[in-house]
Amino acid sequence: MKYSVIGCGRWGSFIAWYLDKIGHEVTLYGRESSRNMQQIMTARSNGLVTFDERICLTTDIETALAADVVCISIGSQQLRGLMAQIAATGVTGKTFVLCMKGIEIATGMRLSQIAEEAAGEHNEIAVWLGPGHVQEFLAGVPNCMVIDSASEATKARLIDQLSGGLIRFYYGTDLLGNEVGAAAKNVIGIAAGMLDGKGVSSLKGALMSRGTREVARLIKAMGGSEISAYGLCHLGDYEATVFSPYSHNRRFGELFVKGETYGELAEGYYTAKALRTLAERYGVEMPISSAVYAVLYEGADPDAQLGGLFTRSLKREF
Repeated sequence: MKYSVIGCGRWGSFIAWYLDKIGHEVTLYGRESSRNMQQIMTARSNGLVTFDERICLTTDIETALAADVVCISIGSQQLRGLMAQIAATGVTGKTFVLCMKGIEIATGMRLSQIAEEAAGEHNEIAVWLGPGHVQEFLAGVPNCMVIDSASEATKARLIDQLSGGLIRFYYGTDLLGNEVGAAAKNVIGIAAGMLDGKGVSSLKGALMSRGTREVARLIKAMGGSEISAYGLCHLGDYEATVFSPYSHNRRFGELFVKGETYGELAEGYYTAKALRTLAERYGVEMPISSAVYAVLYEGADPDAQLGGLFTRSLKREF
């Protein structure tokens, strides 16, 4: 099959590499102004992934859209602009796979909703979610991930085309729950990093159990299945997000409470703000997400916020 990947960051570059390895015809697109793309065009490598000559590298969006399936891996808050650009080309008969996690801050919309609104009338929309780090995949460490879509046929086709020895794909059965859970786990990752930064990593067990429960409540209130919070897209991704040295969100939270700057994208920073909007909209109490928001956006004291999470008045665990 002809696949293209829009987005030349760490994850998008890996996806292009992976698709080539399992036998697809692959195009990788990045903006001409992108430093990542400039490096890749020059060296056919980004320092982690080296691209075979079979992979077409392009800065022309129409070349990327010539593929049968278009995987998108960019910052979540940039998706609306990209989808408007794609819709303006009038493409039809494509499958767009969102390989990214987040919620739009301005509207609280899920990413599949944004894509569907812009280009879904004559195109299929799916999401590729779940745990995994590029460094581990490149070292041959396998993992399990999820494909979900409103279309059963699209899910089945993608899982058949994308499965390989390195990644085992599962059928998603709750698009809303999987998307919200996948986005929210990045906020839990930032909280975990804050615990690391404060030297209280032992509290991660409580963080994980309580974090999963508050996200389950939100998913249920939004109309999804609360059990989705306990699947691969949320709780199943905690090892890669809450503990891994490769986790952008965990590292961001750790450095933030130490007063240091982290130069990479941490999607949980934006998701914390979006979750606050959703929690208020649906009347759901989300103490962990609220604490992270208060620290990141309101300048609240991390010690007070983190301490408050674990000294709240006694309640039932579930």
